[in-house]
Amino acid sequence: MKQLFEFFPLIIFFAVYYKSDKDLYLSIAAVIIATLISLAALYIKEKKVSTMMLVSTIILVVFGGLSLFLKNDIFFKMKPTIINTLFAIVLIGSTFINKPVLKLLLNSSMKLTDQGWSLMNKMWSGFFIFLAVLNEIIWRTQSTDFWVNFKVFGIMGITLAFTIIQIPLLKKHFIGTIEEQ
Repeated sequence: MKQLFEFFPLIIFFAVYYKSDKDLYLSIAAVIIATLISLAALYIKEKKVSTMMLVSTIILVVFGGLSLFLKNDIFFKMKPTIINTLFAIVLIGSTFINKPVLKLLLNSSMKLTDQGWSLMNKMWSGFFIFLAVLNEIIWRTQSTDFWVNFKVFGIMGITLAFTIIQIPLLKKHFIGTIEEQ
């Protein structure tokens, strides 16, 4: 159910973009509204919202709002770059102080050795940097249609593939079996 709340705005963005004859500004307004509704519904249902979702929503509202107000889509297209860079900075910073933030966020759902958490933190740091750079390359060199499809399907597919690739790398760092977790 939580994933539905998180993907609902992305589905709305994509649907409005293609149903509105590719009106990016209408799509931006729709995704902002859908995200705020999704955030409120998730809060009502669970009485809490993840920090990651809250930060993403704030950045969406600010940069989406700037795009709408200034009629300049660059702010919205840079949003994934900014979010991914911010997440990378937080993960890198937590690695330097030897307190992997992913351990704090995921410890209840996954048990790893300290070395495993450190490795996972580093891998996701690199991944977020990769996504930030890739987003910059795509929005600066490709059409808006291509970027919209990349934002909706490409980032999701790349993230899923990256997550699956990590399992064998982290397997030796799991505490207990996956079924026990």
